[in-house]
Amino acid sequence: MPGSTDAKEDGGVEDSSYSQSYARHLERRLRALETEKQILHAECSRLEKETQTLRTELEKLRQSPLITATIVEMLEDGRAIVKSSTGPNFVVHVSSSISSEKLQSGTRVALNQRSFAVTQELPPSRDPLIRAMEIEEKPQVSYVDIGGLEEQLREIQETVEYPLLKPELFEQIGIEPPRGVLLTGPPGTGKTLSARAVAHQTNATFIRVIGSELVQKFIGEGARLVREIFMLAKEKSPAIVFIDELDAVGSQRLDIATSGDREVQRTLMQLLSELDGFESRGQVAILGATNRPDILDPALLRPGRFDRIIDFPKPDEKGRKEIFKIHTRPLTVDSDVDYNQLVSATRGTTGADLKAIVTEAGMFAIRAERGYVTQTDFRMAIEKVRNRGRANEIKSHMYG
Repeated sequence: MPGSTDAKEDGGVEDSSYSQSYARHLERRLRALETEKQILHAECSRLEKETQTLRTELEKLRQSPLITATIVEMLEDGRAIVKSSTGPNFVVHVSSSISSEKLQSGTRVALNQRSFAVTQELPPSRDPLIRAMEIEEKPQVSYVDIGGLEEQLREIQETVEYPLLKPELFEQIGIEPPRGVLLTGPPGTGKTLSARAVAHQTNATFIRVIGSELVQKFIGEGARLVREIFMLAKEKSPAIVFIDELDAVGSQRLDIATSGDREVQRTLMQLLSELDGFESRGQVAILGATNRPDILDPALLRPGRFDRIIDFPKPDEKGRKEIFKIHTRPLTVDSDVDYNQLVSATRGTTGADLKAIVTEAGMFAIRAERGYVTQTDFRMAIEKVRNRGRANEIKSHMYG
């Protein structure tokens, strides 16, 4: 019958469409399960790695602690004589994982607690105070920021910058560069500023030491600090060691001295030893600065230690004008400001005084809620700084 035939055909089409739709559904489900399987597999791998890391960390925590020691001597048979942190000396074996050539007298090592065998080579100890003295960032002061010191900067270039940047010139001529440079002069004349500028110019590691920091309470601590400072400078070479306020540790030695004075003298003797030691310092420049060169020990000033002494006087008129223009460079200054008049009114001042005058003039302009600095602001600033200087002189006479 025609009607029954059409019904069968319609049923077959529906079954076929349903089968195709169900097959696509199963394919989508299969892809989703495969994606989920990959995600679970990655998560499983991550957890396995984390478990292995935790097991390794647990094994480290379960290990017995190591003993620190110092190599005294390496024996011909490969063993070593060590001085442990607990006190006695031991003759011990060295682990095969450590090259015996690297172990020298004075090397810090770690010992196994049971066999006392050398298992690790440790880095040299560094006092936290020494690490704080190292200035990682290059100082932002350059030669263009210093005025009135052309001759002094030229000498610093010859004695500090050229040996670090152009050592071949000294080799060609056949002379050794100066071993140390001493900067002398009144406070505020640019000694520390010049040291920072030469460090900027040479891209060297700048290690700044205050002389009073080397004066320690316990016997031998100051000498140890000096020794570690020079060791750090050799490791970080090219480097510049700048010892500010050198007179705090380098004053003349007296026949009659207290226990504190004797400790300062021990520190001074270690500094003298480092300045002209038997070993070459390599690319390490030494800069010292003091306001009182008259009280320094003569042993510091002899050739071979501080070979060059550079004096920083108070600036003359030309120098004061250059300093004024350097410090007023970022300021908004009235066009009527007469620099020649400012230079004449600041006779006998230092570079630090001139910087203070420019700052005070800016403060007077801010107080007047004005967007620029006038001649009157500079005049009031000069008077204020001079009065402050007179007050300091009176106090020094009263309490000096």
